[in-house]
Amino acid sequence: MTSNEEQRTLILTGASRGIGHATVKRFSSAGWRVITCSRHAFPENCPWAAGPEDHIQVDLADPADTLRAVGEMRERLKDGKLHALVNNAAISPKGSGGDDVVGGGEGGEVRLDTLATTMEAWRAVFEVNFFSTVWLAKGLRDELARAHGAIVNVTSIAGSRVHPFAGSAYATSKAALAALTREMAADFGPLGVRVNAIAPGEIDTAILSPGTEKLIEAIPMRRLGLPEEVAKAIYYLCTEQSSYVTGAELHINGGQHV
Repeated sequence: MTSNEEQRTLILTGASRGIGHATVKRFSSAGWRVITCSRHAFPENCPWAAGPEDHIQVDLADPADTLRAVGEMRERLKDGKLHALVNNAAISPKGSGGDDVVGGGEGGEVRLDTLATTMEAWRAVFEVNFFSTVWLAKGLRDELARAHGAIVNVTSIAGSRVHPFAGSAYATSKAALAALTREMAADFGPLGVRVNAIAPGEIDTAILSPGTEKLIEAIPMRRLGLPEEVAKAIYYLCTEQSSYVTGAELHINGGQHV
């Protein structure tokens, strides 16, 4: 980025690890300002490059707090422009106890099917994985329109098939998010805002479920994907290189879907 170019801004949810962390590094290396969002306060040993002034603590499971965070986001966009919104945060309850998986994981050690998932879990998963996308996009509509920006929703290969590890609530929320991406593309297009989705398959992150390595035999490329490979696709969908692409869902899974 040269001195007379406008610095672009990205708002990213689920930034602390895995795909989110790689996305921060990709955009930061290109000179973007990255505003990160998570349910935790900015940690001193933060693994991504942004500082506390570019971090917003928000509980996306609480719609009131999500709307509160939208107001804070708008205040931080001093020029009133947002060039990209990437909805990457997600939760998938575990069947063996412990904390929920956050940030695009494919489920816990024990898969929770439709019979085992509680009503509370269904609602929490959909609020974070699906509804927060609506609240953020609607709340930041004007800022995105001013910048002729882009929205990227992170779905999953689990949204199109029964996955051996991803729970029913997670998978169903991702299928709904794919449909929402098409609806948003139609609604935001007249505003000059493009809306697309990426659907990662088995990505090599710290939150992979035990046994994932057994799936490699069914992947034509015979390996797991890398977080930075997903980040490159997100970057493509947020720049002028994809200026006539909207309403698409890009599969990033080494051919696992074929």
